Amino acid sequence: MSETRATTPVFPPGRYGRRRDGRRRPAAVIVFGVIVAALAVLLSVRLYQQYGDPTYDAQIVRWTGATETQITIDFTVRVPRGGAATCTLRARDYNGAEVGTRTVTVRAAGDKSTIEASEVVPTTAKAFVGEVLRCRAAG
Repeated sequence: MSETRATTPVFPPGRYGRRRDGRRRPAAVIVFGVIVAALAVLLSVRLYQQYGDPTYDAQIVRWTGATETQITIDFTVRVPRGGAATCTLRARDYNGAEVGTRTVTVRAAGDKSTIEASEVVPTTAKAFVGEVLRCRAAG
């Protein structure tokens, strides 16, 4: 019986280009990892500032009085005690198209942290639904 041994292949010189030793560049990998981590942190902070502030949380109570020219939106907003919020309201028609928007500022009475508000949004067509898009700190 003949014995076979596994050997490293031998390539003709100059035919397949320069062979790599399999060395890795750990410094480049570490620097790349640090850059990716820093970008992820920056992106997270930016998105939290834009969308994630739970202090100004709005909830729709109902929408009423939908006519060809307006809709009334009743909503509540949670704010810091005695604070104020600027909220963007939107009205949409039956097909989902935006037919009106309004930005309003609401203030908490005394040292309360919940604001109950009712605002009229002018529309260009009959609205089917009213929404609070977002609320932010007033000022």
